[in-house]
Amino acid sequence: MTRALEALRREPLSGETRSAVVFLHGYGANGQDLIGLADPLAEHMPDTLFISPDAPETCDGAPMGRQWFPIPWIDGSSEEVSRAGMLAAVDDLNAFLDGVMVDEDLLPEQVVVLGFSQGTMMALHVVPRREDPIAGLVGFSGRLLEPDQLPDEVQSRLPVLLVHGDQDDVVPIDSLPAAVEALQAAKFKDVYAHVMKGTPHGIAPDGLSVALAFMREQLGYQ
Repeated sequence: MTRALEALRREPLSGETRSAVVFLHGYGANGQDLIGLADPLAEHMPDTLFISPDAPETCDGAPMGRQWFPIPWIDGSSEEVSRAGMLAAVDDLNAFLDGVMVDEDLLPEQVVVLGFSQGTMMALHVVPRREDPIAGLVGFSGRLLEPDQLPDEVQSRLPVLLVHGDQDDVVPIDSLPAAVEALQAAKFKDVYAHVMKGTPHGIAPDGLSVALAFMREQLGYQ
């Protein structure tokens, strides 16, 4: 049984929802952490709903935050518990994305998912395995989980943009080329990458600008 995810929303500036961006926050944060990105993005995407769910689990490593799944080297959980948590969160996120499309009367090609850190890990695991491809995926400062399984399990080879800071000491920058290589090996055709120079584990203005251009293109803004 899936768990319902609570979410924050920023309604479209135009008053009409023609697309949606779903933010997936990192380990120990919550939906509040990314919903503020809607402020600089909305004026350039006026028909877009921004929605930022809380991950399904409380976080032992950050008691005030949430997690998509446990991280053993942070919270002392086992690899088995971590993977079980991840698989449960996969079902939760799929149900949430389905609900957004039904509730907002949107087609998959009208939806973009933008993740950060553990949220990127979730996005890269879930979205390519969905039957119907969404408009695009933006992943900041994350990595691709279980890359060897992707070629056999991929169903949607959607456009992907990966962005990473070259001074990231939480998720190493090497995760970016590794993910690009794995996606290309799984026959993804539209895979883009951007390195944020001098940036630690976070989202710099240049990275957000690249993400904005990518999302506008995938969602059909002129």
